[in-house]
Amino acid sequence: MGANASSYPHSCSPRTGGNTQTQQTFIGTSSYSQQGYGWESKLYSLDQGHDKPHDRKKKSLGLATLKRRFIKRRKSSRSADHARLMRELLSGWDVRDANALVEEYEGTSSLKELSFHASLARAEAPSLQRDLSALYQHKYCTDLDLIFQDTCFPAHRAVLAARCPFFKTLLSSSPGYGAEVLMDIETAGIDVPMFSALLHYLYTGEFGVGGAEDTRLQNVDVLVQLSEEFGTPNSLEADMRGLFDYMCYYDALLSFSSDAELVEAYSNENLRAHKAVLSARSPFFRNLLQRRIRTGEEMTERTLQTPTRIVLDESIIPRKYVRVILHCMYTDLVELGLVMRGSPSAGSLGEVQVLVAGGRGGASTCTEEAMELYHIALFLEFSMLAQGKLRYQP
Repeated sequence: MGANASSYPHSCSPRTGGNTQTQQTFIGTSSYSQQGYGWESKLYSLDQGHDKPHDRKKKSLGLATLKRRFIKRRKSSRSADHARLMRELLSGWDVRDANALVEEYEGTSSLKELSFHASLARAEAPSLQRDLSALYQHKYCTDLDLIFQDTCFPAHRAVLAARCPFFKTLLSSSPGYGAEVLMDIETAGIDVPMFSALLHYLYTGEFGVGGAEDTRLQNVDVLVQLSEEFGTPNSLEADMRGLFDYMCYYDALLSFSSDAELVEAYSNENLRAHKAVLSARSPFFRNLLQRRIRTGEEMTERTLQTPTRIVLDESIIPRKYVRVILHCMYTDLVELGLVMRGSPSAGSLGEVQVLVAGGRGGASTCTEEAMELYHIALFLEFSMLAQGKLRYQP
């Protein structure tokens, strides 16, 4: 998204009124519309002399279907002389048509090269799986302790409950922050390293820590017994999407400094979140939450059993984008259809709109919204929001 050429490989196509024509915008890909490139209007506005409009239309169709025709001729010929096939195909073309074709190919080649170099120049965005692995390793914002064979495993109840039927049932009887849960596992042969690898699997969908798989987990009998006792999780993506949809065990509420009364109306439906996910995906949120722990605010909230309220500056992070940001944190997908266009900030984007749109008024286009999200991603240090797969489903 934004300044990087290969940020979003998917198209963004909002509907427009009037002519019911669908507008397609490609952000940072090597593909582009012919109308947007500019050569087509130049080519067919030239004076064609004695050519009739019907003849010009035939040439246009020939240019548009050049690749398909070339492939058809190549398949029907046993010869590998591509130059000869190209000469035969273009023999009836006007020289201006051929020049326009060369310009298109050169433009496409340049875009592909720029996209390739842009991809090499930036670091790959950490995936949800990678960030959850770091969450398990560094124990950010844990809210319960699992005790197994006299060893304490700080963990996150929302992740465990979403991923494992066994923990969903077990933790329902241990409400409250900081609960200590004694683990009584019936499956024989489970020791502390294996239990740690099991938790790592629930966080990441992969056995082993740091890519080194515990050979004892290759014992099929033990795995079968564990699956019978703990249940078989869905894919990590499916379970985290369910966690986003239902927000079980949420422990954070996102608020805004501009309108406290309206925040309450939104918080029950759209602004719930999990501190574990926020801290895992964004260093901005992680540092903010760690400061609350150091100042003692976290301890007060745990005592009162209240969610942590995080107040955001709406001039920097408009309310309309919060669902898009949260959805990306749980799924790695940037879904522009989740933009809250009816929210109070929809008509006033503050500093971000000034930065991106140069102060232009009116409703943001799909491209402008993507650019605004890109700059928000930089502020939050959430690179997946800048590089994730962009989708638009109105």
